Amino acid sequence: MSTTTAALPVSFEFFPTKTPEGAEKLRAVRQQLYARAPQFCSVTYGAGGSTQQGTFAAVREILAEGVDAASHFSCIGATKSGVREQLAQLKAMGVKRLVALRGDLPSGYGLGGEFHYASDLVAFIRAETGDDFFIEVAAYPEIHPQARSAETDLNAFAAKVRAGADSAITQYFFNADAYQRFVQDTRRLGLDVPVVPGIMPIMGASQLLRFSDACGAEVPRWIRLRLQGFGDDVASIRAFGLDVVTQLCEQLVRAGAPGLHFYTMNQSAATLAICERLKL
Repeated sequence: MSTTTAALPVSFEFFPTKTPEGAEKLRAVRQQLYARAPQFCSVTYGAGGSTQQGTFAAVREILAEGVDAASHFSCIGATKSGVREQLAQLKAMGVKRLVALRGDLPSGYGLGGEFHYASDLVAFIRAETGDDFFIEVAAYPEIHPQARSAETDLNAFAAKVRAGADSAITQYFFNADAYQRFVQDTRRLGLDVPVVPGIMPIMGASQLLRFSDACGAEVPRWIRLRLQGFGDDVASIRAFGLDVVTQLCEQLVRAGAPGLHFYTMNQSAATLAICERLKL
């Protein structure tokens, strides 16, 4: 197992912080995770670009720390001229990798903007910048919560790839079969981009369950009930979570996953423990 995973690319996702104390803490977290030699680190983008400056600032810091950084880049509510300016800014910063997303509008906003789908954004980035950026897009092995059907969701993914995406990162999941089936379906459509599974370490019960319900990630009943059964026993929740997520990663590696992308939640301990178990 160790030989298989030792050279497996890993990447880490962070979100921009809102306070100087949070930024300082995140710097320490990143340094701890850099010991695992990530292929890149990504930084998320708030609804309607609400955290854009925080996102770009964190990306700038990661690049200065000598690590490849990917900026999330959402387009809903955006204009072509605005996106063009932001792309120029990212290019001037030395960013080579983007995570292109449709994104969510802040509550109370209408649809608006000149982009309706992530595939529109991918096509625009390619037309404007050629191959200046390596473009990641999102994938949903358990189907996007707003998709009308599994087929329409798969077609939406295909549109992003055909518009010029280089690779995909999935929403997190706890069912390896869903990932394997999704990859098989993409290959059946002739799509050959790498599909990297997104991994969510289990650090707490209520936060995970609430977050999963909100974003449409399924927590299998047996995991949900075990987590609820631990009550407030944080040590037991984390030990159980470490076992579950490590086993999931092992299944994914055996199934041929091209890498692992960790949703760190701006913490290092759980992700580092999984990497240690996997001998990454």
